[in-house]
This record gives sequence, C-alpha cells and structure tokens, in this order.
Amino acid sequence: MKNNLLLILAIILFSCNENEKKSEENAASVYYGGDIITMASDSPIYVDALVVRDGKIEFAGESSKAMEIAGKGHKMINLNGKTLLPGFIDGHAHFGSFSAQAIGAQILPSPDAEADNIPKLIEILKAWDTPENRALTGWIFGMGFDDSVLAEKRFPTKEDLDQVSTETPIMIIHISGHFASLNTKALELLDITAETKNPEGGIIRRMPNSKEPNGVLEELAAIPLYAKALSPVTKEALMLFMTAGQEMALSYGYTTAQEGRAMEQHELLAEFAENDFFKLDVVSYMDYMFTKPLESKWYSKDYNKHYRIGGMKITLDGSPQGRTAWRTIPYLLPPAGADKDYLGYPAFTNDEEVTAIYEKAFANNYQILTHANGDAAMDQMLRTMKPLAEKYGNNDRRNVLIHGQYVRDDQLDAFKELDVITSLFPLHTFYWGDWHKEIIGDSLGNRISPVRTALNKGLNITIHTDAPVALPNLMRVVWTAVQRTSRSGQVIGEEERLTPFEALKAITIWSAYQHFEENNKGTLEAGKLADLVILDKNPLKVAPDTIKEIQVVETIKEGHTVFER
Repeated sequence: MKNNLLLILAIILFSCNENEKKSEENAASVYYGGDIITMASDSPIYVDALVVRDGKIEFAGESSKAMEIAGKGHKMINLNGKTLLPGFIDGHAHFGSFSAQAIGAQILPSPDAEADNIPKLIEILKAWDTPENRALTGWIFGMGFDDSVLAEKRFPTKEDLDQVSTETPIMIIHISGHFASLNTKALELLDITAETKNPEGGIIRRMPNSKEPNGVLEELAAIPLYAKALSPVTKEALMLFMTAGQEMALSYGYTTAQEGRAMEQHELLAEFAENDFFKLDVVSYMDYMFTKPLESKWYSKDYNKHYRIGGMKITLDGSPQGRTAWRTIPYLLPPAGADKDYLGYPAFTNDEEVTAIYEKAFANNYQILTHANGDAAMDQMLRTMKPLAEKYGNNDRRNVLIHGQYVRDDQLDAFKELDVITSLFPLHTFYWGDWHKEIIGDSLGNRISPVRTALNKGLNITIHTDAPVALPNLMRVVWTAVQRTSRSGQVIGEEERLTPFEALKAITIWSAYQHFEENNKGTLEAGKLADLVILDKNPLKVAPDTIKEIQVVETIKEGHTVFER
C-alpha cells in the first residue's frame, strides 16, 4: 500500500511539473505601456496591447481583451513609453557585405565617420593597419569613401594609398559600390598593367598621358575583384565577419535583410543557414551570371533556417554619384577626361543580351530586380521587358526597379503599366543631393528619387539603404524620405516628400509585399510573425528633422529578443 501511495504521489508531482512546464512554454507575452502602431491601415492605428505566443502575434487591440487572450501565466512587458512597430525590411541592400562595412576601416565621410579629405582617409587606413586586421583577409580594406565629399573632390589613387603601405595590398571601395581604389601592390597582385584592356562595362583609369593604371577601377573593372580583398582567410575570421554584419543589421531593427546581388557569397550564406547561424531572415537575389542556385532547395518563398533565394538581379548601369549612370542628357560636369557630351554608359551595349536575361526570368517565373539609375538605362529596361510581359503574362510577378534616381514621369507611367515595384533611394537627397544638382542641374537634381510622384501615380513603392553604400540605418532612410534635406541644408524637391507614416510603411508592409511576405510580416496583426522593433521615440510624434536621431532599443525576431541596446 505504501509503495502504491508513493507511486501515486510521484505521478501527481510529475503531472503538476509537466503542466507547469507546459504552462511556461505556452505562456504569452503582452506588450503594453507605449505607442503600438499596427501599420495595418492607410493612416496610423494605435492599440493598447500586443499579445505574442509561440513566435506569432495572437492579438493586437484593447488591454482587457489582451489579458483574456493571454491567459494564465502570461508575461507583461512594459514599453515604458517607447514605440513598438513591425520589424524593419529594407527594400534593397547587400547583407553579404554588411560584415566588411562593420569590420573594415571606417572610411565613410561625416556624419557616419570622419573621412572628409584624403589625408584623413590615409590616417584612418594607417590606424586600421594592424597585424590582427591584416590577418583577416591579407588586405587592408574599407568601404565608403566618397569623392563628392572629400575636400579634394577626386578619387584616391595608387599614389595616395601607397602612403599607407607598399607591402600590403589595399583596396578601398567607393560609397556607391561601383568603384575601387587600389595601391601599387594590389595592382601587381591582380596583374593590372598598362597592357590590361578595359572590360566591357568597366574602365581602368590611367595616369595622365600614359596607359599606366592610376589605381582607380570603375564598374565591371572593379566589382568582380571585391572578393579578393574582402574574403576572410580563416574560419575564425569568417565568424568574426559574419557576426559583426548580422549584429549591425539587428542594431538597426532589421528582422529581414536582403542580399541584393548574390554571387559566390550565396554558398557562404547557405552554409551559415545550415548551421543555424541567422537570427533574422535573409533573402538573396542571384546575379544573372550566377543563377544555378535558383535550381536548388534555397529558391523558395518559404525560409529554410532563415534563408532563401527570392529571384534574380540584373544591373544595367552605374551610379549617379560616380557619374556612370547612363543618361539621355549629358552631365553638366563630366568626369575628368570625358567630353562635354558624356552620358555615362550602359552595362550592356546590346539589347539582345538584356532580353535574354529577362526572358530567363519570365520563362521560369523568377522575380527579377533591375538596377537602373539613368533614364537611358530605364528606357532599355522598358523596351526589353515589355515584350516579354506580353509574351509570358505579367500576373503578380512583382519585378522591381532598384534606385531609379533619374526616372522620368513617362517611365513611371510605363512601370505602372508593367506593375513594376519602384524601390527608390531618397537617401541620396542627404548624401549626394548637392552633388546631383551640380552634375545635372537644379531642376533635374530636385527630382531624384521621386517617391511622392510614384506614389501619386499608384505605383507600389519601397525605399532602401543600399547598404553598405551607407550605414544600414533605416531611421536615417525614413528621415531622408520625409525631409529630403542635403548636407548643405538645401531641400531637394520638397514636393517629393513622404509623410513619416508613409516612409514607415515603405520599410514595413510595403517592403514585405515586395518580397512576397505580406501575409507573414509588415504589420502587427493576429497570425503574423512576431517580428518587432522597439524605438526610443515615435517617428510620428517627434519633429520631422529629429527622426534621424531615433534609436532602436530592441529587435525581436519571432518573439525572441535578438538585439538589445
């Protein structure tokens, strides 16, 4: 009898413990005590409380109903006056390069760093040049120098970088991501000499009155070489890189990041996914020359261990800040050595090549992102894409124009007809607004990234950082879309401003739609993933010019805190 009683008691205790464990496992979290903005309507809607359970949002609404739904044992999380929003989704960025920006020499100009002249840039590179840093890749490297802001108004050359080192190769990448400057040692290692010809879609800049390279490489003379300088050489270095990049993204509120032009790095991202590394979702778009992974398990609208491939990417021209965007009207201020009729240049001189790439996407129903900055590049995009949309149908493809700095009104109308999402880049208004007006004139300069016109025409829009072109600071992106104020304080196209609410939608629900994820992300609604961000202030209630100062306090992915300031 005694043994039976002990057995019954053990069963009761075990049952109680299991019930308590299950209760803890099933316990909900209730967020309250701050501004909770759902982003689920055409105007701001605030709710009293948000209930999260098992990684999903269970309820958003009144406190009394939230308490009822949360049930016994729920956890109360007081926002203490802070603001809760859906997690941020950048319309276009290069997540695979976040790590190099986070860990390399900090050569961005003010206010992000201090590389405002070439002597200061050299000083920063020298300070970064330690045995520990050199051991990461075997190179001295940094991302983000900007010739339009440097006091000298020119690109650093091999002669400048040789002042840092003549023994270690150096590569620094322009803020646009479309140019690089190398020292003499790097040119030797890469076998770039006076005899080396310019590749199609790229230029090797030369010394005055000579064929000798001066260290500056443009577009496809530069971009394929980046991996040489930015690839970690040990497993330990690789882990440092990836951790630094991911932490930087999380610190700015990202719960979904885009790798907007994946090449070989897809294999690396997939390997890290297999090893359960990612704390946020990462979606890659494969460069048109690297499409084999689209035939793998990673091509899906569903994430596999927080990673997937979303489609393809094609680049049709260069960057406005580097004056390689392909235009129909000459630049007022052509680059050194170019004639007065200089228009920039295309990545593809032959439309048939572009048509073949688009046809691969349309025939396989791949979503395709198109980088085009100049209006001539967008003309090429439209005349090659339109016949294929007619041939294959165009239902819910959600193809995307990336950047569109110099897009014309008639082109916006054509993109509307083709149902192309326009992911525009109002960040330019701060970083390069003054430069645009200098190189193309006031009237056109004020029209860069015309987000208001696109929205008024009924296009689906998003906005983006293009990081590591700039830091992946999405509050600065929102601020630039709202204020459109340049470094000098000029307003760059006041009529193209978004409201703060519209700008927030562009990095939440509108960007979720762009990525075919609007059913799971982008708003605080029951059934969606509990991807959340907590800000120290409400962007809808502060003075618009202070939005850029708002900080991410906490980033939450599927109910779990992944960053806390």
